[in-house]
Amino acid sequence: MNSTLQSNHSVADLVMSIGGKTLVCHDPLAVPETIVWLHGNPILSATSLLLVQLSLISLVSILINTCLRPLGQSSIVSQIFGGMVFGPSILGNKDALSATLFPLRGSMVIETIATFGLMFFLFTVGATMDPVTIVRPGKKAMAIAFSAFFSTLVVCGSLAFIFPRHLAMDHQHWLPLLALSQSFTAFPVVACLLTELKMLNCDIGRLALSTSMVCDALGITLTAISLSFAGNDNSKLTPLWSLGSWAALIAAVVYIIRPFLQRMIKRAPSGKPIGESWICAMFLSVVLMGFLSEIIGQHYVFGPLVFGIAVPEGPPLGASLISKLELLSSGLFYPSYLAISGLRTNIFKVHFQTVWVVAIIVLSGCMVKMCVVMLVAIYNEMHVRDAFILALIMNAKGVSELTLYNVLRNTQVLTEEGFTLAVTIVTVVTAVITPLITIFYDSSGQYTAIKRCTIQHSHRQSDLRILVCIHSQENVCTIINLLEISHAPPETHISVIGIALVELEGRSVATLVPHEASSTEHPNTTGSDLIINALTHYELQSEGSASVEAFTSISPFEITHNDICRVAMDKRATIVIVPFHKQWAIDGTIESVNQGIKEMNLKVLERAPCSVGILIDRGVLNGSMSLVVGHPLYHVAVIYLGGVDDAESLAYGARMTNNEKVDLTVVRFLIFGAENTKDRKHESDLINEYREANAGNERFVIVEEVVRNGVDLSASIREMADCFDLILVGRHHQDSPLLYGLGDWSECPELGVIGDMLASPDLGITASVLVIQQQRMGRLAGVGDKDQYVHDVLVDEHTGGSWAISMDRTSSSTRLKI
Repeated sequence: MNSTLQSNHSVADLVMSIGGKTLVCHDPLAVPETIVWLHGNPILSATSLLLVQLSLISLVSILINTCLRPLGQSSIVSQIFGGMVFGPSILGNKDALSATLFPLRGSMVIETIATFGLMFFLFTVGATMDPVTIVRPGKKAMAIAFSAFFSTLVVCGSLAFIFPRHLAMDHQHWLPLLALSQSFTAFPVVACLLTELKMLNCDIGRLALSTSMVCDALGITLTAISLSFAGNDNSKLTPLWSLGSWAALIAAVVYIIRPFLQRMIKRAPSGKPIGESWICAMFLSVVLMGFLSEIIGQHYVFGPLVFGIAVPEGPPLGASLISKLELLSSGLFYPSYLAISGLRTNIFKVHFQTVWVVAIIVLSGCMVKMCVVMLVAIYNEMHVRDAFILALIMNAKGVSELTLYNVLRNTQVLTEEGFTLAVTIVTVVTAVITPLITIFYDSSGQYTAIKRCTIQHSHRQSDLRILVCIHSQENVCTIINLLEISHAPPETHISVIGIALVELEGRSVATLVPHEASSTEHPNTTGSDLIINALTHYELQSEGSASVEAFTSISPFEITHNDICRVAMDKRATIVIVPFHKQWAIDGTIESVNQGIKEMNLKVLERAPCSVGILIDRGVLNGSMSLVVGHPLYHVAVIYLGGVDDAESLAYGARMTNNEKVDLTVVRFLIFGAENTKDRKHESDLINEYREANAGNERFVIVEEVVRNGVDLSASIREMADCFDLILVGRHHQDSPLLYGLGDWSECPELGVIGDMLASPDLGITASVLVIQQQRMGRLAGVGDKDQYVHDVLVDEHTGGSWAISMDRTSSSTRLKI
């Protein structure tokens, strides 16, 4: 037996290498000098050493991620590389650096911290999972999961047993385990990947999550059985006891702990967060579940993961736990665990023959899984491109595989060579598939419409299909008013598609929940249920003149636009109404600002397959009541400067005049001295068309005001704005000297120049504003194009003219006087 002794007298450590094991003997009574001012070394302190290690790993990982992010790489690649940098593969090969920054005496501390981080990370992952999806994943997800898992298992397992029989491989007994692990597709890995790629709420992402849940259940079962039989050669009953304990633990979590938590949530006060004592009890339970897993012969992460699945997802409990744990576990300790896996790798221990054998097995497994997933997906009527992207996602690897490899390394099943190759596999496969998914998945073009879906190009008597997105209950009254004035019951019909927007909290699966048509309201009192109840009540009060389809979108606001655009395309919406990201208080000040909604609105404007309106709701300032209940007269204005967006606003306003409770004033601003321009004539033709269509309608008035510059324009808008309940304005306008310089002060680009002016709290108005953008068809068509006109009204080419107007601010009437 060979032995080597090394000592470090400054810290009273003794390092002994006996056989193939390294032992570190530490004197707990020794107090090293760590104060710099006394010529001490701070790194000799275990606490200081841990802080230095975490800081270095995090800093290097961030730098690598910054460099690799433009190449479309996932953060897991950067974090593993961050550990490899300090491992024996790169800098750790230098004994001086390795002994100073990552000595053997500090390995146990940082690995323990990372272990706790991994345990809580997998608990949070379990808490975001929907157990119903595991039990009832759907036929397509079930078919893909079973076929991909077992086909890869058979092919890779067969290759792992064939190669050693035909090649001289003496110390590669770990090869079958490495091969069998290629069949795994873990839910935590897929969820993290889809979150980074912002694909959680697309169809491919939802199917990938459901499929990975089934694959993960198969993989966990196979791993649990393997761990139960591992190292139990002395007794045949020991594996059975281990499996029985494993099944009993799952049964206890499902039939005892989960019902108890559900009962606790029902007893909690509605709308209030879970108490801190319950949160602390949940954290202690996570540690206890890890301890129980170790007792029954399973890995310590198994119990926390199952316990997390038992936690009811979403608010109040699941969301509270995620908000308190996610930043610390996902931001610090989870990356540390990945980095430690990279720190343990040593590429100098790898033999060339083993490399190409493992490469063949891994490549075969990836190709088999891709082919099987694509075949089953295409058989289930999935597009070839989408099936290819799904197959790439199902090959994702990450923390779950690394956890298994670390377990096998700690139990000496995996050698240093095998562990290095296993970590390299995870890194290389992830580095390859992530950019490929980014290249082939193009979300911007999937909602492109092939025909016009605008109000202006719809027949005047056709059903108006409006998709309204509501985030706050305070916006419901104004939305109902807008829907009511958008048609003239009972002569015309309106189809309403309502989406209650709920920001994703405490769950990882973004969902779009359809609500079945019902004559009764939902008994729940959550914000989204109250919104759905209001829309249901509006449909009942409309007496058949309005139909409502309701949905609830639960997803991060950065990807909510996918749900909105998809529903708009599927339901052939004419216009989408989204909320403004600022909420007004009753005193006229800004009460709250939601930047997530602002980003959502910008993406909807960019990708929507129809026209889009952003509603600036000031109903709380003017105390407006729903027209369903009763309202004397609703005063609407259209500000018209020219352009396709203003033309859409004019078309919408003209539709509103069919309702007897609406009077409309179209305010057209003209620049002084530009009477004979071509653009002026084209705009006049369009205005005259609507004038002819509404001849004899006293509630439809067109007035024109001549202004010289942007200052006069701003003053005129400021004077007229408070005369109305609702103002319609286009987002963009045709080029005009009236707008020069006004855009320099714009705070909200999604509203355009005039919309941003009307949204400013400094204006002091109480009218709500709807900023409209007409559907983009790949080009900004000019308003003078013939297809911009209404279809069923003839244009009188000789009708026209321009009138100068003045404001009558002394009259009690709210109408502009000619």
